[in-house]
Amino acid sequence: MNILLNLISNENTRVLKKARKIVETINAYEPELQKLSNADLKLKTAEFKERLSQGESLDDLLPEAFAVVRETSVRTLGQRHYDVQMIGGMVLHWGKIAEMRTGEGKTLVSTLAVYLNALTGEGVHVVTVNDYLARRDAQWMGQIFDFHGLSVGVINDQNLSFVYEAEHVQSEVDKERDELGSFRVFHDFLKPSTRRQSYACDITYGTNSQFGFDYLRDNTAQQKLQLVQRGHVFAVVDEVDSILIDEARVPLILSTAAEDAEGLYMAMDSLAKSLVLGTDYTLDEKLRAVSITDQGISKAEKALKIKNIYTQENIKLVHHLETALRAHAVFQRDRDYVIQNNEVIIVDQFTGRLQEGRRYSDGLHQALEAKERVPIQQESKTLASITYQNYFKFYRKLSGMTGTGKTSEEEFQKVYGLDVVVIPTNRPIQRIDNIDLIYQTEEAKFKAIAEKVKEKQKKGQPVLVGTVSVENNELLSAYLTQAGVKHELLNAKNHEREGEIIAQAGKPGSVVIATNMAGRGVDIKLGGNPATPEEEQEVKDLGGLFVLGTERHDARRIDDQLRGRSGRQGDVGETQFYVSLEDSLMRIFGGDRMKSIIGTLKLADDEAIQNKMISRQLENAQAKVEGFHFDSRKSTLDYDNVLSHQRDTVYERRRKILLRDKEEIAKLEEEVFLNAGDFAQKLEEKKKAFTEEQFEDALVRIALYVIDMLWMEHLQVMEYTRQSVNLRAYGQRDPLVEYKKEGLRLYQEMNHQFYAKVSELLSYVEIQNNNESTKEVAEETPSFASDNHIKIRKGGEIKTIKKKKLDNFLSAGWEEVK
Repeated sequence: MNILLNLISNENTRVLKKARKIVETINAYEPELQKLSNADLKLKTAEFKERLSQGESLDDLLPEAFAVVRETSVRTLGQRHYDVQMIGGMVLHWGKIAEMRTGEGKTLVSTLAVYLNALTGEGVHVVTVNDYLARRDAQWMGQIFDFHGLSVGVINDQNLSFVYEAEHVQSEVDKERDELGSFRVFHDFLKPSTRRQSYACDITYGTNSQFGFDYLRDNTAQQKLQLVQRGHVFAVVDEVDSILIDEARVPLILSTAAEDAEGLYMAMDSLAKSLVLGTDYTLDEKLRAVSITDQGISKAEKALKIKNIYTQENIKLVHHLETALRAHAVFQRDRDYVIQNNEVIIVDQFTGRLQEGRRYSDGLHQALEAKERVPIQQESKTLASITYQNYFKFYRKLSGMTGTGKTSEEEFQKVYGLDVVVIPTNRPIQRIDNIDLIYQTEEAKFKAIAEKVKEKQKKGQPVLVGTVSVENNELLSAYLTQAGVKHELLNAKNHEREGEIIAQAGKPGSVVIATNMAGRGVDIKLGGNPATPEEEQEVKDLGGLFVLGTERHDARRIDDQLRGRSGRQGDVGETQFYVSLEDSLMRIFGGDRMKSIIGTLKLADDEAIQNKMISRQLENAQAKVEGFHFDSRKSTLDYDNVLSHQRDTVYERRRKILLRDKEEIAKLEEEVFLNAGDFAQKLEEKKKAFTEEQFEDALVRIALYVIDMLWMEHLQVMEYTRQSVNLRAYGQRDPLVEYKKEGLRLYQEMNHQFYAKVSELLSYVEIQNNNESTKEVAEETPSFASDNHIKIRKGGEIKTIKKKKLDNFLSAGWEEVK
């Protein structure tokens, strides 16, 4: 293990040594570039593009291009890249992860690698964790790229898209942006655009989910004009650990409506409420799973008036009952989800953010809706799906930046082939990190926190309090209100204001309670933002920002990110975590040993201890959870890899057919006639009756329809197969191997069905006299619904509902697909 650590350490040193030499070359260009007029500096971009066309590489251009970006930044933003930021930019360009402490200016660092790679004209994607940051970074950093004539686009949720435009904006607004652009979005610089226009830009900012959903939508498009993405060349992933690790456990799913089963969910919810934990079913908190006991099965069969719930006809009921039990026993309101606009919205457990447009699959979301007595939306069928791991592997070059990547380097290397390089800080760290304070009860812990925060506020020192859930966030707010502490509350319910709130968290006497990572990406400057030198010094004299963690998170990285909020750019600061034996991490993973240690000390409930051994036990518990989550993500990826090859093959064939690739169309026609069977004669007659263009048009439309229909069925069967192969483990057979075998057989069956089905449908097709057959349609997925149904969309999800229900969905934020 030590040898491995030494190798990693040496590799980090080697990369930094190489980068520092290049920094010297970059700095040598600075005096020369400072003498250039704005017009001459702008000409550098055309010069770089010309040199690229003459055979020079991006690595050849790097020193001068980075120097040009630095000079442009000084003139447009009033910010000059530090030498360590130059190193960070190089690490991104080399396709690695740059670990840079909070406050080191990662957003500015990205401009270096983004500008250099945008010179190729193939497009650069900058991936952010939320829509707000995508808009903020595009309008803030966009002025550097716009100065050089490079176009900037933004893709957001709800199909919103923008392009950067500065020509019509007044200079006063530009000055205000330079001062407040780090946390405020100036929409004057963002002009609404189509999705395709935003992707056609040299640089496109957007969230991971929207890039992924647009890829899936492109592969369900019915017309060439509906395609929006133009390839995956280079991506810079901001907060790379959050996107590529934390969010990678849940695949992206584009869905369409299935049958309406509202009555079933309500019945199962009532049955679940009547079952008793410990008697009728058991709960495994570590696995977040429930198991029905024999007594529970008997009670369920009696309630449902059936003799055997485990017959082939009734097995679906077992699944829905277990799902309803999980909804009650495992999922907590204001921790795992919130209710907004009479709708269940998932809360990301790592970021505390709302995941609008995302829904739990396998009927779990409907079970939660039944539990909370909100309108139950139709269960969905998977139209297309992909994991983040497999989506980001499409990029020819992938890089990322974060404040905490080293602890997850093994996973980055195994899954994405990415190395993590730790970039030195611009100034030495002065922050004080205290050992955890441990209490016996949660109540005693919260009372102690309220006292500490009151003491700090009275002194005038700003305090940022981090909580792991919305529930604890609001509970602590009540304790502080009772203690007479004025504070700002920041959680998933009001995160739209989070940039502004977090930016001012360094003001004297400020107290902000935030779910962990809320406002991530926004700097906390001492004294406020903006602050005078006197205001900044006042807070420094008080000890800087005091960060208080209310419990340990499942992942050590999240705790480190919270700590990193204090002590940016060499500022003074202090951090302290408060934990109790009743915290979920301590209770589930800490074990009895920790309780016995505390018990022998015979502490009073309101008395705390600081013990390095217990803190180590806590970190060991966190390491166990991280390992558990890693296994979960690995399992998701292993199973998706089986589908990945099939998906790539199907999507490649589909795209070629959509784009009317002559070779692919000829091959398709040949196979269709070979597999025509009883329809061979009819097909020959159709081909003679139609013009060549008409026959090709019909062939393409039917082929696309059949591909989508069969692929959707295939995904559903593969999901059932995945659930069933787990039972084969009891027969000493590897479920994954069994899944691969079944997957291959099902895929081959699907291919055979494809040509036969196209042959059959094509033999019956008739050409209409009007222009209906060649009309361009602006839909993203094919509709198989009857006339009394209508299509609606929200975020990445499209579903079909009955027309009479439209008003309810419109009021909940859905929109009709025209």
